Amino acid sequence: MAGRTSLVCLALCLAPVALCAQTAPELARILERLDRLEQENRALSEQVRALQAQLGTPAPPPTTVEERLDIQQQRIEEQAQTKVEASQKFPIRVTGMALFNAFLNSRQSGGADYPVTAAATGAAHSGATVRQTIVGLEFSGPRAIWGGKVNGSVYMDFFAAAGTNSAMRIRTASLEIAWKSRSVIAGLEKPIFNPREPSSLAQVGLSPLTGAGNLWFWLPQVRFEQEVRLGASSGLRAQLGAVQTREIGPYTGTVVPEAVRPAAEGRVNFHHKLDDQRRMEIAAGFHASTTHAGSQSIPSNLFAMDWFFNPWKAVEFTGVFFSGQNVAHLGSGTRQGFAIGKNYGYAVASRGGWGQLTLHTLPRLDFHFFTGQVDDANHDLLTGSIGKNLLFGGNAYFRVAPNVLVGLEASQVRTMYLGQGVRINNHYDLALAYLF
Repeated sequence: MAGRTSLVCLALCLAPVALCAQTAPELARILERLDRLEQENRALSEQVRALQAQLGTPAPPPTTVEERLDIQQQRIEEQAQTKVEASQKFPIRVTGMALFNAFLNSRQSGGADYPVTAAATGAAHSGATVRQTIVGLEFSGPRAIWGGKVNGSVYMDFFAAAGTNSAMRIRTASLEIAWKSRSVIAGLEKPIFNPREPSSLAQVGLSPLTGAGNLWFWLPQVRFEQEVRLGASSGLRAQLGAVQTREIGPYTGTVVPEAVRPAAEGRVNFHHKLDDQRRMEIAAGFHASTTHAGSQSIPSNLFAMDWFFNPWKAVEFTGVFFSGQNVAHLGSGTRQGFAIGKNYGYAVASRGGWGQLTLHTLPRLDFHFFTGQVDDANHDLLTGSIGKNLLFGGNAYFRVAPNVLVGLEASQVRTMYLGQGVRINNHYDLALAYLF
């Protein structure tokens, strides 16, 4: 029994030796492979750190559970401070511009802070205001029928009450249901045929170049839009809608027009992308409505063209041209769209437009040079009426911070009164804007 036990113990002792002798080459290969992988991992880590240093990207996040929890808590607190949520649990974004203006007008301002025509008589006028500050809400909602996406916006300012900063008014508002290539929009917006806007921090309460070719009145409307692709870099956008016009006095005589009337408007825009930094657009649009004044029905119609083109990264050309009749209720600034004779009413023929050259000279500095005019047919006007209103000027925007702008603007408006000659008003403006 003792001999058998000794043999078993001897076998157990010799087994590891035999096993090691049998697997030593395999273990050597495994260890060699692990060493090679470790060296490759170190080389890759060094390359990643070098690339991060070159690109300026932050270091990898901490790996401990405690540090990750601290960072996550900080992010939650930041979101809680900045998030605005509607009652239906959909996000709302607060946006806008806090705007301070100091201005100076020459002797033909007529007492207005931002005159759109030179007054026949008047005195120099200067001051400062924050009434052109804009507050906006942008919202997005759930998916609608047929997969449409709901979104919209409301923008307000304090320009309604002259001399005060207390009366808030709605500027524009829209509610849109957008699908892949079409959308339906209802709200208060610029005329469909004229969506473009000159660049100005001096004239914000009234649209820039009001009275000088920019037909801008924000009008209640419903429109349908359809996008048609014409290749990888080109396309058409067609818009057609119903608009409610409004007549704004004062009116001479006893005939007062019906305050609001329906109108049909449309626009077709061709756009082409030259590359990632250059594009061109050209569009044609129309307006058609009828003004009711007393027992008279006076047509209002026009044809318009607008464009945008930046042949170089730092240069942009933008503008609008229109020709038609009875367009004062669209925001021409002259308030002489029609006249009432003894037994008939007639529309005043009008044409005009505006253009702007933008120069992006430096990363923080932009220049805008603009001009525009409204030219009403003299044979349709009475003595003392405005035959032509011309404005030209320019401004410079300097970005002192990513969301803070300082603007300097100078402009001159030249108004020709039939039988009374030309009146001139110069306007100078210093603006400080905080975008939020």
